[in-house]
Amino acid sequence: MVAAAGFSVMVMLVKLAGERLDVTQILLVRQLVMMVIVLPSVLNHFPGCLKTERLDLQIIRVVFALIAMLCGFYSIIHMPLADAVAIGFAKSFFVTIFAIWLLKEVVGIRRWMAVGIGFVGVVVMMRPGLEGFDPVSIFALIGAAGAGLVMVIIRKLSQTDQPITTLSYQAFLVAFCVAVPAIYYWQTPTAFEWGLMIAIGIVSYGAQMLNIYAYSWGEASVLASLDYVRLLYATFLGWLIFDTFPGPYTWLGALVIIAASIYTVHRERKVNTRLARSPDGRGFTNT
Repeated sequence: MVAAAGFSVMVMLVKLAGERLDVTQILLVRQLVMMVIVLPSVLNHFPGCLKTERLDLQIIRVVFALIAMLCGFYSIIHMPLADAVAIGFAKSFFVTIFAIWLLKEVVGIRRWMAVGIGFVGVVVMMRPGLEGFDPVSIFALIGAAGAGLVMVIIRKLSQTDQPITTLSYQAFLVAFCVAVPAIYYWQTPTAFEWGLMIAIGIVSYGAQMLNIYAYSWGEASVLASLDYVRLLYATFLGWLIFDTFPGPYTWLGALVIIAASIYTVHRERKVNTRLARSPDGRGFTNT
């Protein structure tokens, strides 16, 4: 619950920083702050931490993690906070789809029905072709798809590589890839904006560590279900800081997505499969 609050605070800080700064600049500073935090752990395992059996998958994972974070942050900046967070929950359904492709998992009719119902909830929130449609919501959906693919790739990598290896490639390659556009769009931050960006990195790391501890001590299916409390946190922060409140379509669509996602999570538990939403896969959400 505290980790979910941390992720919600992080996206709120991203939205505040994005009022003037480019999303690539925010992401670069966030990654640099997190690199400083994890550097001692990386150095303790260097150069062994760079040894990988699947360099291709490590690079692909970084590319899609970058897409997920850029699209997710962009949607957070330009949409009401709760709306962006709610659409981001669609990543659960993309995990199911990509797991069939990459992990050769067999998915039964009930989970396919849950995926279909979940995407109905996404359509209800996005309302394509109707007056209330916000084109930025497409970026939120792309971010969710990227996050889902990253989670499945991490699950695949866990068969061959150590977690510290995945962490090392994530920490350095994302910062390297985003550096060029961030420098191009760079605007000199104010002291307040520096504080926001540094806080984003610190809060992101803290929330991810809390989440990892939770998954190491608790039952994954229960914890994955509790993750949806982030919508309540985001709604409160959106109302408190930005004076926005979700409309009825957002609430209806979110309820459909959450119900379908919780069913999917508990269905995986019932058939004794390991959740792709592992602790190592966290942090690639709109979070």
